[in-house]
Amino acid sequence: MEIQRKIKFEGELSRDFLDEIKEMSHCDEIDRCIQCGTCSSSCPMAIYMDYPPRKIIAFVKNGFREEALKSFTIWLCSSCYTCQVRCPAKIKITDVMYALKRKAIQEKVYPGQFTIPVLAREMYRMIAKNGRSSELWLILNLYLKSWNPLGLMKMAPTGISLLKTGRMSFKKEKIKNTSQLQKILKAVKEDGQ
Repeated sequence: MEIQRKIKFEGELSRDFLDEIKEMSHCDEIDRCIQCGTCSSSCPMAIYMDYPPRKIIAFVKNGFREEALKSFTIWLCSSCYTCQVRCPAKIKITDVMYALKRKAIQEKVYPGQFTIPVLAREMYRMIAKNGRSSELWLILNLYLKSWNPLGLMKMAPTGISLLKTGRMSFKKEKIKNTSQLQKILKAVKEDGQ
């Protein structure tokens, strides 16, 4: 049995992590967090999270990059904005969670076999390419890329009934002018860097 140490030394902390997340989330207020716990007590998903939102903010402020990016919490945020509305320091907590998700996808450090990051990446890829998502192809990619073909088999009866009623289609949906979309995405990407 391997014993894993839970203590980090100051030299192991990521000194630039706070600045990266501030820039990605456009939230300079993170420094003002007083750890009051309002965000955690307001969050409807907190009971399912490995760390409450308050602790994620503390991780970001103190340079615990790996703990923040590998947590389930950032993926379970339902984007209801309750934490953000109630925060006495006016911290854009939901925006911070989105920034952490993007960073975890970029660095490929999200929890293994966890479908939410795979779904987010596949949906972005599909929309960036076609301008729209096609549910059938999105679900197929999700289950195949998360190495869960048995889950796909469990969903087959629902998928067949949706195909029969015309609520889902084999056709890949696409917008007319994808070149304009590519220009917009390129401009946004350049502006963000």
